[in-house]
Amino acid sequence: MNNLFRSARLIYRAYESPEDDNLFWQMAQDIEAGVNSNPRLPKPADKKEIEQTRKVYAEECLLGVIICLAPASAGSGSADESTSTEKPIPIGRIALDAGFATQTVYARHRSSKIGLEILAKYQNKGYGSEAIRWILDWGFRIAGLHRIGIGCFSWNDGARRLYEKLGFVSEGRQREALWHDGGWHDIIEFAMLEDEWKALKVHD
Repeated sequence: MNNLFRSARLIYRAYESPEDDNLFWQMAQDIEAGVNSNPRLPKPADKKEIEQTRKVYAEECLLGVIICLAPASAGSGSADESTSTEKPIPIGRIALDAGFATQTVYARHRSSKIGLEILAKYQNKGYGSEAIRWILDWGFRIAGLHRIGIGCFSWNDGARRLYEKLGFVSEGRQREALWHDGGWHDIIEFAMLEDEWKALKVHD
């Protein structure tokens, strides 16, 4: 249970106001990252929309945390927050939605779904896969979930390849469900069961 909210390079913490208001504002304006993770119509976000998103992460998810890049300890290059004067850098957010996991009538199904957003300038550095592995561990080992899903859009080949590499199983697609950049695209659904996660852990 040591370092439960840490991974190799990242720190996971609750939303802190007003410190994280700027992160939510950056993410709302980061169109490149947003269109790859959210089906809403790309447009400038107002304060009300940003507050609604913040509220979902802080109050309505099974788990909703800010992803922070841990500061390197002085001279060592390791992520040791206790020996560094630098502050962790917020780079995104990750959540397990409420869904079947917390609604009383559905709680026995022990199922949830990952939502992940990382600022574009921090993408393609392995932070997304590190955060997903961490939240899978929390979901299965700590929260006792049985099934965790994740999805991507068919134009986002990078996400699809990542989820397959991490061990998620493709469960199907919603055909031509999204209009994007002048054409129709699919939503591809993946999931991992707790036994599949345990088998991956054995081979790590």
